[in-house]
Amino acid sequence: MIVIRSIAFNILFYVNMTVLAILGLPTLLMKRAAVQELARIWSRNSLWLLDKICGAKVEFRGREHLPEGACIIAAKHQSALETFALTTQMDDFTFVLKRELLKVPMFGWYLRAAEQIAVDRARRGQALADLTRQVADALAEGRQVFIFPEGTRTAVGAPPAYKSGVAHLCAATGAICVPVALNSGLFWPRRGLLRHPGRIVIEFLAPIAADPDKQQFMRLLESRIEAATVRLIAEALAADPSLKCALERQPDPAAG
Repeated sequence: MIVIRSIAFNILFYVNMTVLAILGLPTLLMKRAAVQELARIWSRNSLWLLDKICGAKVEFRGREHLPEGACIIAAKHQSALETFALTTQMDDFTFVLKRELLKVPMFGWYLRAAEQIAVDRARRGQALADLTRQVADALAEGRQVFIFPEGTRTAVGAPPAYKSGVAHLCAATGAICVPVALNSGLFWPRRGLLRHPGRIVIEFLAPIAADPDKQQFMRLLESRIEAATVRLIAEALAADPSLKCALERQPDPAAG
């Protein structure tokens, strides 16, 4: 039954995306707020489909930790779900993403129109300076900047691999950082098409002030996100032990 529901959801997920992308073409000529609202409609529709078809409901916790206006939001990244679900919680969001996504037909058009922050990783040394400038501009406009500190999706239970870019951005701009923990990888694995039923939790944690000591900042950020993520995963497994089947087998670091 999970397989059938997952297939049905995935089909409707992309149908929803395609239809809205076509109907929403006029928003490309409008201000970014119009494109952002289109993104939120797609996200809300997708979350509704996930709930009604797969029985997976997303719960947001800790919204009281979100400040008014500008901030940097550093989120754990386990699945594709959080990349769109988080848009429903912000008024004027921008994601830090790789520049290659701007070249994707139609999808890239919307990213540009929504004024998302693209990083050209091929420029290496210059990339961080460009990123800092774009983030500073977005914060000056009162926007919420999303960044995934690990840079990519990580499997549930995998060793964390945080990068220091977020510490640099906070130190350079003085912005506060709101950590985000989640358990989405149990329900929406980073590989595979199955969507498991249950309660997906995305939790905003207490903000962290900018710190010129970047190593200290990263230790605090990582410990706060990882501890809360472990707690949320344990909570989900206690409610439904069958979710253990969604855990990806991790390689033994001592092997080979």
